[in-house]
Amino acid sequence: MWIYEKKLQYPVRVSKCDPYMAKLLLEQYGGADGELAAALRYLNQRYTIPDKVIGLLTDIGTEEFAHLEMIATMVYKLTKDATPDQMKAAGLGDHYVSHDNALFYQNAGGVPWTATYIQAKGDPIADLYEDIAAEEKARATYQWLIDMTDDVDLQDGLKFLREREIIHSLRFREAVEILKEEREVKKVF
Repeated sequence: MWIYEKKLQYPVRVSKCDPYMAKLLLEQYGGADGELAAALRYLNQRYTIPDKVIGLLTDIGTEEFAHLEMIATMVYKLTKDATPDQMKAAGLGDHYVSHDNALFYQNAGGVPWTATYIQAKGDPIADLYEDIAAEEKARATYQWLIDMTDDVDLQDGLKFLREREIIHSLRFREAVEILKEEREVKKVF
């Protein structure tokens, strides 16, 4: 009845075991500006956004889950062959003791993910500006992650994710303009 094909939105490759880079990538897994927070923020905001742009939040929110899966795959591949000593040297000793090499929603500093990362004001334009800011912060973080590794295979996947954040920011900017135009139209009943 079901056909399951495990396929990422974009191929994830890494060329070496690098637990320290995995630690840094956790920022995009369970950090305030990471993929989980973005996905949940956008899918939650759909309930108070006008119909003209609701599809945008659904589409981007769903895509953020695909990005979360890519980050998880990167972290897994970077740590799957790491020894406990390598995990400790990379600053992941506490993580290893609690979770072995399993993923856990936390940021690069080891702080667990929290729902306080998610903003929803209920004002569509305010929420969309929050979303633009979230995408720009994620774009910046991806650039810094790219700068932190010499693994060209890993950089390739990170560059893809950085470019998607730029596209999402542009789409949210377009949505703001749509809603501003609609707000300015005189309504006659």
